[in-house]
Amino acid sequence: MPHPPYRAAAREAIVRAQTGDISEGTSSSHRKMWRFWTGACFVIVLLATFGRPLLALANYAAHSELHSYILLVPLVSVYLLYLRRNQLPKDYAAELPLAIVFLAAGLGVIAFTYSSVGLAPADNGHLVLLTLSFLCCLAAGGFFFFGRGWMRAAAFPLAYLIFMVPMPDAMADALETALKYASAEVANLLFHLSGTPFLRAGLIFQLPNITIEVAQECSGIRSSWVLLMTSILAANLFLKTRWRRFALIAFVIPLAILRNGFRILVIGLLCVNVGPQMIHSLVHRRGGPLFFTLSLIPFFLVLWWLRKGDARTRQPQ
Repeated sequence: MPHPPYRAAAREAIVRAQTGDISEGTSSSHRKMWRFWTGACFVIVLLATFGRPLLALANYAAHSELHSYILLVPLVSVYLLYLRRNQLPKDYAAELPLAIVFLAAGLGVIAFTYSSVGLAPADNGHLVLLTLSFLCCLAAGGFFFFGRGWMRAAAFPLAYLIFMVPMPDAMADALETALKYASAEVANLLFHLSGTPFLRAGLIFQLPNITIEVAQECSGIRSSWVLLMTSILAANLFLKTRWRRFALIAFVIPLAILRNGFRILVIGLLCVNVGPQMIHSLVHRRGGPLFFTLSLIPFFLVLWWLRKGDARTRQPQ
């Protein structure tokens, strides 16, 4: 028995609709892939454009005791993006206003950098400005090619790239001075607790058979900065509650000062009990990594405690 004409027409309409949906879905998928690979090409072109200053930054970091961590920062950010790959939105939509703002900021910093007198290509200030410019242009490309939603989901990995910017010399000097005086105060307390007789005049400690001074090198600024970066990374990866994240990061500040004061105490006691020649020992000259490792023990204990509380908070009541 032949089907009524309206049934045949209905089936034909359904087939056309399904075909149209498939065609539209394929077209949308192609647009997404095109936008993704265009964004990837933009990153490659941007790296090539900033090739010289980025190579200068890498060379500067490789020969700097303070800034050697910079070489690892891009790798950490890429790894964080890889971990979040399934959380990143696949619907890309250009966010022109924010893209223009960041692009204008990046180009403005470039213009200021090359118009400034007295900045050599390898100077700290020159590298600070050009790295900031690179990051602004990178953010502009992210907003233009991937959109606000994608940038929000990738906010932490991209924000972590700020540690690529070398610490300005003025900032480093200020932090070194602050850490130096704070460490001297802690060392003063620890010498009292140890029962060691001593006299103190500012940053100078007169011990029974040696006089030691807390110098800039004793500030521990590099290990303290790396510990701060580690705490920010660990807080984001392992903690979910905002106040616990801030608590872990804030804990690093007294921990760094206590570590420096403990290092001064150990060196002082070695000089008193073993001999003044210990001031030239490896414990003093190359002991930074050892004391940094020791400071990780209380750091991970606090992280474990906070994470345990985080797990209890998320449990259903």
